[in-house]
Amino acid sequence: MPRLQANRIEKIAADLLHGAGAPAEEAAIVARHSVAANLAGHDSHGIIQIPTYIGRIEQGHIVPGAPIEIVSETATTTVVDGNWGFGYVVSEEAMKRTIAKADAHNVAAATVYRQGHVGRVADYPLMAAEQGMIGLMTADSGRGPKAVAPFGGRVARLGTNPISIAVPSDLEGPLYFDMATAAAAGGKIRLARAREQQVPPGWLIDAEGRATTDPAALDEGGALLPLGADVGFKGTALSVMVEILSALLTGLGFGVEPTGRHNDGCFIAVFKVAAFRDLVTFKREVSEFAQYLKETPLAEGFSEVFYPGELEHLRRVERLRDGVDVEDATWARLLALGEKYGVHLAA
Repeated sequence: MPRLQANRIEKIAADLLHGAGAPAEEAAIVARHSVAANLAGHDSHGIIQIPTYIGRIEQGHIVPGAPIEIVSETATTTVVDGNWGFGYVVSEEAMKRTIAKADAHNVAAATVYRQGHVGRVADYPLMAAEQGMIGLMTADSGRGPKAVAPFGGRVARLGTNPISIAVPSDLEGPLYFDMATAAAAGGKIRLARAREQQVPPGWLIDAEGRATTDPAALDEGGALLPLGADVGFKGTALSVMVEILSALLTGLGFGVEPTGRHNDGCFIAVFKVAAFRDLVTFKREVSEFAQYLKETPLAEGFSEVFYPGELEHLRRVERLRDGVDVEDATWARLLALGEKYGVHLAA
């Protein structure tokens, strides 16, 4: 696998997207978010996604330069129609608006629909945390293709339906979580397939409902399992609530539309910490709480306790220094796109 510095990968992504018809500013936003996922160690949402986005542009499923439409709003709420633009661009704008409204009115929320893949959901709540606020975001593929079987089922009926919350602190790395309500994000299955690897037991079932570790099963009628293994009813319940916030509250609906068009729906909420507590005190106490957790006596087989988001921070430091590995299958697809759009991709 070629190993590239993050700025090189970001330029490759931006140049390819721009070559495929995305305005330069939008291409830069998508590239920045994608590489941030690689740096955090979530390669399933990184550069591997760029060929998929370009394919959706070519299909007309993503509309570069689409206007972001404010359908309705109040002092504390916003309903956003992305008009099939890049999810990164639309959701970043929606979060900026929600942060501004929370800054003025302490609490604010937004719904977003008709947009492309939003990538790593944590990127948006982290925007709020950087402004001294608590950010929350849920996401669903609306009526796009489903990947997750509800607990007890063998056919996909739910999206991977991620949820993320980020809080401000004085820690070196931000404190947040970002998780699929399935056993794994769908992108991790595609990543394993691209790297010709098996997935851990408990992630997948095949078309007959039998446990499997073969990532190809997902594209052959199989399904991801909900979070929670033998208590997967908990993951299913959480997924259902995420879908209600992100798909029903936004008006996308449930099920799968015949076109298969990917359509991320999102619910965003922002809370101004200073409306509830002194911000400086709150940030200090969050940091002290994280340290309290890290000082927990260790269970057998463990070398350290990490606060939520710490591992991603450590990976970011490491990968900014050492570079990011790009699997051969993804690199080959990028090279082919470079030839198609006249973009030079020397490793």
